[in-house]
Amino acid sequence: MMTCGPGSAIVLMGSFCLLRTRFLLRPFVPSAAMQRTYSLDVSPELVRNQAYIDGRWTSAAADFPVLDPASGALIARVADCGPAEAKQAVDAAYKAFHTWKQQTAKERSDLLRRWYELMVKHKDELARIVTFECGKPLPEALGEVGYSAGFLEWYSEEARRCYGDVVPSPFRDRKILLLKQPVGVASIITPWNFPSAMITRKVGAALAAGCTVVVKPAEDTPLSALALAQLADQAGIPAGVFNVVPCSREKTPAVGEVLCTDPLVAKVSFTGSTATGKILLRHAADTVKKVSMELGGNAPFIVFNSADVDKAVAGAMGSKFRNTGQTCVCSNRFLVQSGVHDAFVEKLAVAMDAQLRMGHGAEPGVTQGPLINARAAEKVVHQVEDAVSRGARVLRGGKRGEGSYMEPTLLTGVTTEMLCTKEETFGPLLPVIRFNTEREALAIANATDVGLAGYFFSQDVSQIWRVAEALETGMVGVNEGLLSTPEAAFGGVKQSGLGSEGSKYGIQEYLHIKYMCFGGLEA
Repeated sequence: MMTCGPGSAIVLMGSFCLLRTRFLLRPFVPSAAMQRTYSLDVSPELVRNQAYIDGRWTSAAADFPVLDPASGALIARVADCGPAEAKQAVDAAYKAFHTWKQQTAKERSDLLRRWYELMVKHKDELARIVTFECGKPLPEALGEVGYSAGFLEWYSEEARRCYGDVVPSPFRDRKILLLKQPVGVASIITPWNFPSAMITRKVGAALAAGCTVVVKPAEDTPLSALALAQLADQAGIPAGVFNVVPCSREKTPAVGEVLCTDPLVAKVSFTGSTATGKILLRHAADTVKKVSMELGGNAPFIVFNSADVDKAVAGAMGSKFRNTGQTCVCSNRFLVQSGVHDAFVEKLAVAMDAQLRMGHGAEPGVTQGPLINARAAEKVVHQVEDAVSRGARVLRGGKRGEGSYMEPTLLTGVTTEMLCTKEETFGPLLPVIRFNTEREALAIANATDVGLAGYFFSQDVSQIWRVAEALETGMVGVNEGLLSTPEAAFGGVKQSGLGSEGSKYGIQEYLHIKYMCFGGLEA
């Protein structure tokens, strides 16, 4: 059962737990008497349902539902903004830019630091919002909030390190200076799978550089964005500097078009599918906006004969099943060399039996929440059916549960002709391809038009250097299945995107270089 309102608790019925057997992970649907209730248990001030524009909470003519993907229950109804509200937010951001860019780097740094401290203070509540609106298990949601806050901390420090250059001049009577200046208003369009971190990774850099922003969060997960707006307001971020415009799936194209075409917008940053990224690039091209895109992946995970198999299994579990397989850097294709193939598969199956448990993300011990919606589960089922029809074997899982739940699934006998190796799955499907030589593995790994992340396990130092340099990806995990951190550059090659986020390079995406020639300096 559920109640909803600005000051109410939100209680949801959980309906899944996991019955593990030696051979197969099976969802178990308990009787009504056994069902547990789950309470959002978040302070009312953090559960906002209006847009945040120019420092004010703003209603729209309509609203749209936000549902718990674990149960389908209504969490809240949120303002359904359209092009008019998007334009209002852009105008507010443009007006605020002219004062925000004049603040000193230290002043911007101090405000970002204050925002970071508020995130840390409210981390438990922010994590529960993440869990209830996107289904992520609570320990992972807490990890995301820490990761998200880390970008505000990092960029509060980087704000004071946007150095320009003084270049030695070939002329005696002039000096050459290269200045770093903020580009202006940035449109920030973010996905549902990391509803907090994907905002701060972009916004932290933008605000540190002196830009102002309009955020359009994913329609599935607007509550995390609005909670961040509440904390930004408490931190003292000036009106118009940080704006949030939520909208439904139906209004997303029109709102996105405004955010990518308005002449007052100087920069567009998007994380999402490659297909959508191409549409936004076309919109941004007419006014030649600066863009950064973090798009789809099809990450290879390679296990060579020299690998420590136990470490490779642990890496595979983290890389594949984090957020139930719904991350852009999830391993999608598992290539295992013949000498360790059988041992790897056997140990992986044991690890899946022991470590994976499906259920509501608020349930203690749950590691696998639901997929974001029924369409996502249907895609995984389709890939499994395609693989089986082409000769693959299901060793674990393979079936869909109720709603948007999907069993963690292990396939062997997989070939490169199967859909699960050609398409990004975004679900808990682990397909294993056997290979014989390093050259063969690299050919398979690089035979794709995307290149976000790649992983491999080896203890051969020469091989490590060869493979790391040969993989056509923007990021490489060597003997490691988890690689994201605010200090490192995050970005892909090929059709996986443009630009980098995080690290000292992320802030450069929101700056342009102005060349100043200072002449008339004769002695």
